[in-house]
Amino acid sequence: MNNILSVITFLPLVGALLIAVQNAEAKQNARWIALWTTLVTFAVSLLIWWNFDTTQSGFQFVEEHAWLGSLKYKLGVDGISMLFIILTTFLMPLCILASWVSVENRVKEYMIAFLVLETLMLGVFSALDLVLFYLFFEGGLIPMFIIIGVWGGKRRVYASFKFFLYTLLGSVLMLLAMMAMYWHAGTTDIPTLLQTKFPPDMQWWLWIAFFASFAVKMPMWPVHTWLPDAHVEAPTAGSVILAGILLKMGGYGFLRFSLPMFPNASADLAPLVFSLSIIAIIYTSLVALVQEDMKKLIAYSSVAHMGYVTMGIFTGSQQGIDGAIFQMLSHGLVSSALFLCVGVIYDRMHTREISAYGGLVERMPKYAVAFMIFTMANVGLPGTSGFIGEFLTLMAAFKSNTWVAILATTGIILSAAYALYLYRRVVFGVLEKANLRSILDLSPREIAILAPLILLTIYYGFYPAPVLDVTAASVKNLVQNYQDAQNTAAALLAP
Repeated sequence: MNNILSVITFLPLVGALLIAVQNAEAKQNARWIALWTTLVTFAVSLLIWWNFDTTQSGFQFVEEHAWLGSLKYKLGVDGISMLFIILTTFLMPLCILASWVSVENRVKEYMIAFLVLETLMLGVFSALDLVLFYLFFEGGLIPMFIIIGVWGGKRRVYASFKFFLYTLLGSVLMLLAMMAMYWHAGTTDIPTLLQTKFPPDMQWWLWIAFFASFAVKMPMWPVHTWLPDAHVEAPTAGSVILAGILLKMGGYGFLRFSLPMFPNASADLAPLVFSLSIIAIIYTSLVALVQEDMKKLIAYSSVAHMGYVTMGIFTGSQQGIDGAIFQMLSHGLVSSALFLCVGVIYDRMHTREISAYGGLVERMPKYAVAFMIFTMANVGLPGTSGFIGEFLTLMAAFKSNTWVAILATTGIILSAAYALYLYRRVVFGVLEKANLRSILDLSPREIAILAPLILLTIYYGFYPAPVLDVTAASVKNLVQNYQDAQNTAAALLAP
C-alpha cells in the first residue's frame, strides 16, 4: 500500500499509452482499453477506501520522493480528498460508456484525452506539495480544452477558449500567492504550510489570490459565464466531468487552502462569500427558468447549487462544511446523471431544445422514471442525496446569519420551478411530434450507466453516514483549527 496513490494516479496514463500504440482504425480496441483502465482504477480506489482509517484526521497513504532539488513529489489523502478521488474514479467508466456510440470520430484521441484528464484530476486531490498541486490543477485545462474544442458542438472553439482563458487567468494570481507562501515559509509542503501561521495582513492578499482561482473553478457569480457555454458545446461525457469533478476543485481548494491556511481572512471575508453565494443561488436560478436549451438550464442550476457549497464552507462550522462536502458529492452524482439523461435523447434526436420534445413517457417509460428520480434529487427532495447537503448548509447558515439562510432557501423554491418545468415539457404532455413516435427507450448500455447513479442517489438520501463518517475526523480538525485561530485573533485585539 506504500505507493498505491501513485498507482491510482498514473494508471490511466498507462491505459492512454496502450491506446496510443493502437492502429488509428481500431476504434473498438480504444474503447475497451479505456473502459477496462477506468474500471481497474476504480477498483484500486475502492481498495484505498477500504483501508482508510476514518478515525484519523491527518493524511494517510503518504508517499514522498525528492523531485527537482528542494521540490518534492508528495501524495496523500485525508477524509476530504478521499471522497473526491472515489467520485472521480466512479464517474470515469460511466463517461467512457456514455461515449461508446456517440463518439465516432478520432475515437483513439478522445479516449486518450479522457484518461490523461483522469490522471490530472486524481493528482489534484492527492497532491501534498504546492508545485505539484499547481501542475495537476492547471494541467487539467489542456485535455478538457481539447475535448470541448474537437468533439464539441457548433460553437466549440469559442467555448473552449473561453473556458481556458477564464480558468487560466484566475490561476495566475494563485501562482503568485504560492510563490509568496514559499518565500515566507521556506517550503512548498502542504502539511507544513497548514501549520504555518501567516501574518493577518498577508492572509488577506493570499486569500484573495486563491479566491480568484477557486471562484472561477466553482464557478461563483460573476465569473460563472464560461460554464453554460462550455456545457452546451461539450460532448455528453465532457459535461459529466465538468459538472461532476472539475467544479469540485474550487470547493476542494477552499477546504484545503483558504479556510485552514488563511483562517482570519476567511472569517473577515465570509460576508463577501455569503453575498456572492446568495446572488448565485437566486440569480442563476431565475436565469435557468428562461432557458430553452436543456444543457444550459442544468448548467445554470449547477452554479446555483455551488452557491450552497460556498455558503456552507464559509460558515466555518462542522455542520456547514459537512453539508458543503456532501452537496458536492451529491451534485457530482445528480448533475452528471442529468447531463447523461440529456445525452440519451440527444443521441436519438440530435437536438437539446426543450420545445422539440414532449410526451416521452409514452415511448420511454424507463427513461421517464430515471429522469424523474434525478429531477427530484436536483430539487432536494427528502429521500434523495440532494436533500442532505442543502439541509445541512442551510442549518449552518441559519446559525451563522439568519438572513443568509432565508434568502438561500428561496433557491429551493426556484429549483423546483425550473426542474419541474423542464421535466413536464420533455416527459409529459401529448406525443404530438411525428419524429418522436419511433423513439426508443433506454438500451441495456444506458441502463448500466444510469442504474448505479440512481441507486447511490437514493441510498445516500436515506443513509448519508458512509460519506459523513469518512470526512468527520478531518472536518472536525479543520473546524477546531479555524476556531482556535479566531479565538487567538480575538485575544490579541482585546484590551
